[in-house]
Amino acid sequence: MVLAAIALLVLICRQGETLQAPFDPGLTALRGSVAEAPNVLLRVLIALTAVIVVGLILAKCFAYVGQPPVIGEVIAGIMLGPSLLGPEASALILPTTIAPFLGVIAQLGVILYMFTVGLSLQGERLKHRARAAVAISHASIVVPFLLGALLALNLYPKLSSREVPFTSFALFMGVAMSITAFPVLARILTDRGMMHTELGILAVSCAATDDVTAWCLLAFVVAVAKSRPDQGVVVAIATVAYIGAMLLVIRPLLRRVISRWESDHLPRSAVAFVFIALLLSALATEAIGIHAIFGAFLLGAVIPAGSAVARTLSRQLESVVTVLLLPSFFAFTGMRTRIDLLSGLDQWLICGLIVLVATAGKFGGTVVAARLTGLDWRSTTALGTLMNTRGLMELIVLNIGLDLQVISPMLFAMMVIMALTTTMITAPVLRWLIPEPTLEVEC
Repeated sequence: MVLAAIALLVLICRQGETLQAPFDPGLTALRGSVAEAPNVLLRVLIALTAVIVVGLILAKCFAYVGQPPVIGEVIAGIMLGPSLLGPEASALILPTTIAPFLGVIAQLGVILYMFTVGLSLQGERLKHRARAAVAISHASIVVPFLLGALLALNLYPKLSSREVPFTSFALFMGVAMSITAFPVLARILTDRGMMHTELGILAVSCAATDDVTAWCLLAFVVAVAKSRPDQGVVVAIATVAYIGAMLLVIRPLLRRVISRWESDHLPRSAVAFVFIALLLSALATEAIGIHAIFGAFLLGAVIPAGSAVARTLSRQLESVVTVLLLPSFFAFTGMRTRIDLLSGLDQWLICGLIVLVATAGKFGGTVVAARLTGLDWRSTTALGTLMNTRGLMELIVLNIGLDLQVISPMLFAMMVIMALTTTMITAPVLRWLIPEPTLEVEC
């Protein structure tokens, strides 16, 4: 049977070779584009594999010395970029031709990541310590925000251009200085066995409140940077209206719908419903004029944290997002981080000044507010150290600023160094302040 089929196929092909088809220029162009696709896919797969492998190795190394694994994953992206390998060697792993494709995967990974961050917010904990959390978190935003705007007076003539309005530049610097990495902070507390202590619960509450406020500020800054001044007001009003609709209308509706699914084994329809809502929320914020990740974060935040939907999706998405999709973001960030641009002493002094201002603003604002709420000095110092954690959240903000062309590649590299430095000093300082992981702290 097989031999007969082969013989018949040979006869068909010989007969077909005598035929002549008309010329189709569209098909010829399509054939050329399809021929390039396998090469792009191969390059993307090589880049992702390299970043995942190097990231896992460095994450283990940094975890061994008490650092969050995300530090190793971020540095893996930078190591494979042009900063350390050089443009020629880096192009073998992360060629510039794959940047648009890697960027799309990175954006998808960040959208899903911010959705999981929103799912992890504990609303009941925020209500229980609302007064202290709101006071401390807002002080830890206002002080670094003002210091960042003040620092912009010095940085704008040196690291910006006349095409960028100073107001957009100053607002973005303020937001970038105000970010706290809620997931990294929670991971540090968990590793130290402090998540259920009074200090740990207060720190998580403050960081969660900080994230919500900071992302609202970022939405406003993105609206101002994307629009003319008259359009900025419209976008800001639309943003406030959307947030109000999500909190007052969508959240009660979601509670009713989600309450139907109590089992941790969600039906396919439930998962599809949540993902459709996620895409619509991200699409809505992108259409308004702010970033899609804000819509993803907001939808995750309005889903009840203790529901079966939140538990199941957080568990199912965590590995896929952190292991597979986020490395594309680290690779994309590494391609854009040009530490080699900091070639002179002046640039490194400016970088040091940025780190100093960011640390002083976050730490100082937190400590003053925490003391006013009644915490002792060791607790306030530990809380100020924890709130100074930036990590991946800062990188997301910086990439938005670079996409909007509000910051230059050199300033982007300086801010990446600031994010890594402030995150890396958190764990050792906390270990020095509180040697016993199970120590209860009075509030």
